[in-house]
Amino acid sequence: MEKYIQPFVDVCKSVFRDFVGAELAEGRPYFADTTSVTEWDISAVIGLTGEARGAVVISMKKELAIKLTGMLTNSTHTDVDDDVVDAIGEIVNIIAGNVKKDLEEAFRLVISLPTIVQGKEHSIKWPANQARIICIPFTIFGSSTFNLSVAIEAIAE
Repeated sequence: MEKYIQPFVDVCKSVFRDFVGAELAEGRPYFADTTSVTEWDISAVIGLTGEARGAVVISMKKELAIKLTGMLTNSTHTDVDDDVVDAIGEIVNIIAGNVKKDLEEAFRLVISLPTIVQGKEHSIKWPANQARIICIPFTIFGSSTFNLSVAIEAIAE
């Protein structure tokens, strides 16, 4: 499983370094409990299909989403607006698109358009028969955190 997760870690770090100008520190990946409520305010979800199926989800607090959007757009935002939704969707889209290239030796994948889920302590409903969900916690700006969650499984032929 590590060979599938490491590209997500590497790409996430490079996306934030290249597009936001910020370094990330990754925490220890863990398997997510699909029934627990999260602490996050906004998540961007990208589906994966093709020779494997799954999803990539980036989740964070509202304040971090607003700060990242301001840095990406060079504008000021005070709440989750259309620009914030677009920016977080674009971040997960870039991550999934770059990882797709890295995983093409193993799978031919198609990625969906991003879907945004928001609301205090929202939850993502993963299919019951989905591959195990691995959460990779990251720290940015010294103390802000977010999670990149990945579930990917090969489709048996």
